[in-house]
Amino acid sequence: MLIVCLYVDDLIFTGNDSAMFSDFKKSMMDEFEMTDLGKMHYFLGFEVVQSDDGIFVSQKKYVREILNRFKMKNCNSADTPVEFGLKLNNAGRGAKVDNTLYRQIVGNLMYLTATRPDIMYGVSLISRYMESPTAIHLLAAKRIFRYLQGTKDFGLFYKKGEKSDLIGFVDSDYADDQDDRKSTSGYVFVLGTGAISWSSRKQKIVTLSTTEAEFVAATACACQAIWLRKILEELRFKQKGATIIFCDNNSAIKLSKNPVLHGRSNHIDVKYYFLRDLNNEGTVELQYCRSEDQLADIFTKPLRYLPFQKLRRLMGINTMEEFKKLKLN
Repeated sequence: MLIVCLYVDDLIFTGNDSAMFSDFKKSMMDEFEMTDLGKMHYFLGFEVVQSDDGIFVSQKKYVREILNRFKMKNCNSADTPVEFGLKLNNAGRGAKVDNTLYRQIVGNLMYLTATRPDIMYGVSLISRYMESPTAIHLLAAKRIFRYLQGTKDFGLFYKKGEKSDLIGFVDSDYADDQDDRKSTSGYVFVLGTGAISWSSRKQKIVTLSTTEAEFVAATACACQAIWLRKILEELRFKQKGATIIFCDNNSAIKLSKNPVLHGRSNHIDVKYYFLRDLNNEGTVELQYCRSEDQLADIFTKPLRYLPFQKLRRLMGINTMEEFKKLKLN
């Protein structure tokens, strides 16, 4: 997602920063035969609208194409991409389905997660069953299409002039996988008004408590924070002070700071030292937030419509028309 910043120097960067991009374009044109097409509008399925208010990034055309490709263009819409309370496993229910078709569906939906973090959890969930999908797995995949049917025009909006502080949210769903009891980690980083980096994936180890699951998720989130800070520094967006990562588990936060608790978690001592050092040196700082304000919830579990809608809006996901209405109000 950060690639968008390279095309919007006139909106985000000023002075020496804008000159840096002008010099870069000139040097590239001197070295290679190329044409300056101006502002980016369309690139590999990504649609970019740049205005005085900010930048809107979407894949509206791509959504319509995949709905048509998989014969879902006339389907009924759904409020959320994953049914609340849904539990899937390898055994599944119903007859086996064509795994080639299923993999094509998952692959197409994965590409869409580049601008639609609201479907990230659902796509991550169905991707676990590509080896031998059944009717229930295909039904879960079609539920995502039904959600897209009602949100075809949604995208991410980055408002001009907002603060450039990088903020992270991290969460986990303890032992939610029905086959191996591994937990799901989810995180999202927000810059200004929109999400710029997100993840939803099953953890590689089996944790023994909710605290451990949150701690493992927080460590992965901290690694991503380091990488994002370096990228932003290269783009002359150097972060001042520690990157705040919000977590809704007090025990995990204490474990990242207090060595007294280390004896309770000997088997994750490497992650413990890594996260503690990052905290001590002021690179990242875990802070508590209420579960209802935890943006990363949308990446770890199926949610009811109202909480899902709230978190989706807080990540900057909506239609261009709705963002214009918000400005008028």
